[in-house]
Amino acid sequence: MALWTLFGLKRGKATTRWPTPGQTDDGQDGVLGMPRYHPELCVEGCQACAEVCPTGAITIRENGRDGDGMLAVDYGRCVVCQLCTEVCPSGAMAPSGDWAFGVSRREDLVWAQRADALPAAIERPGFTRSLHIRHVDAGSCNGCESELQALNNPFYNLHRLGIFFTPSPRFADLLLVTGPVTNAMLEPLKATYDAMPEPRWVMAVGTCAVSGGVSGGGYASGHGLEGVLPVDVWLPGCPPNPAAIIEALLMFLNRKPQRVVGGRVDHGE
Repeated sequence: MALWTLFGLKRGKATTRWPTPGQTDDGQDGVLGMPRYHPELCVEGCQACAEVCPTGAITIRENGRDGDGMLAVDYGRCVVCQLCTEVCPSGAMAPSGDWAFGVSRREDLVWAQRADALPAAIERPGFTRSLHIRHVDAGSCNGCESELQALNNPFYNLHRLGIFFTPSPRFADLLLVTGPVTNAMLEPLKATYDAMPEPRWVMAVGTCAVSGGVSGGGYASGHGLEGVLPVDVWLPGCPPNPAAIIEALLMFLNRKPQRVVGGRVDHGE
């Protein structure tokens, strides 16, 4: 014990100062995010990316090229496998570091060339001090759970932001769901939601919870939370990294703006 105490004193505070304004150490340097779509680079007749996409996140538009490009891209179905970027011959689907994809509206995960302005923040009274979360694993592969566990490590230290996980739905403000919602977990999930006091909110974490992911629509699972519970925050990714989860939670609390609209990230350029 004494050795670890000395080690800790020597290293000093391990917690990042991000997301304090002006601090950029989010722990995600060099991490690949959602493929970035460049419709102007699409090659007529090429379907390579759509054919290789394992979840149908990329499809070919029936009317061909228009103002939104040749491809219909739904980031809510993307598992960030990067296969589309590997087979694209022209760079229309390119690697990027766009990992913060939390949105309040499901439609903002769908690519649109003529995107509307960023939506106004949704006011949610009652969160001036803290937020308590009940997590339900609705059939996840545990990839999302590994990222959720990292939220409480010394680097991210989620508690410093006034956000806590609670074992009881009766003390929870937000229901955080991972997994495609398997048949076996459908009723326990609804029972957990019903046990939460009003007002209550729901966050879909991971592509499985957003749209079903790779296993969505199989014999034992549905297509995520859509049509099951009212969702207030959608966060795709396979899995979304801890910083992306924190970004989405702070967006929910109106402490950070939504950065994605029409499938595109606002880089502040």
